[in-house]
Amino acid sequence: MATTTFVFDAYGTLFDVSAAARELAAEPGREEFAKHWPKVAEVWRAKQLQYTWIRAITNAHTDFWEVTQNALDNALDVVKLNAPEHRELRERLLQLYWELSAYPEVPKALQELKDAGMNTAILSNGSPKMLDGAVQNAGIGHLLDDVLSVEDVGIFKPAHQVYELVTKRFECQPQEVIFVSSNGWDAAGAAGFGFRSCWVHRNSGEQVDRLPWKPEFVLTDLKFVPDLLRL
Repeated sequence: MATTTFVFDAYGTLFDVSAAARELAAEPGREEFAKHWPKVAEVWRAKQLQYTWIRAITNAHTDFWEVTQNALDNALDVVKLNAPEHRELRERLLQLYWELSAYPEVPKALQELKDAGMNTAILSNGSPKMLDGAVQNAGIGHLLDDVLSVEDVGIFKPAHQVYELVTKRFECQPQEVIFVSSNGWDAAGAAGFGFRSCWVHRNSGEQVDRLPWKPEFVLTDLKFVPDLLRL
């Protein structure tokens, strides 16, 4: 069955989730935070994902913005930057998260897919407002046919109801979709739903997850995604 649609995860795939902490560390007067920013970024992301999984399996859904704040608070606890005098630091990090940078290859990859006549979309745990902010900041709205959020079904990925948003929106079969994510568990979940999935692993030390489903494609960079049209 011919591919008609390319769908991308947002955070960590199109948008650099480490950018908020890294950019804050580079601001003047942030020398103390600069010592801790890699750890903050690491724990923030890890807890963000863990909280979505726990909420999904316990039917305790909330929007991704609350999850993001909870995860940041945990990260700041870890590095002992959670005292009242650090309130401004927390608020600045959250502000920067609304303005995450896209990876540099994103616009060109999306443009190539549009030039080839493909449907393109985001499918994300993010809330609609968060995603709108990220897309506008990256200037890629004109390269996307839609931005789909889990808020339409009230459960986080990798629940099948989330992936089904794509087939309903584009009136297509799962086999017509190539789903792209930098999260191995997400690529596996999409494959379990029936998508042709692609794992973009930017961390060369990370291995394919030991799960019942495997991504069909494994790439190191989004710039190679348009090449999948020839496979």
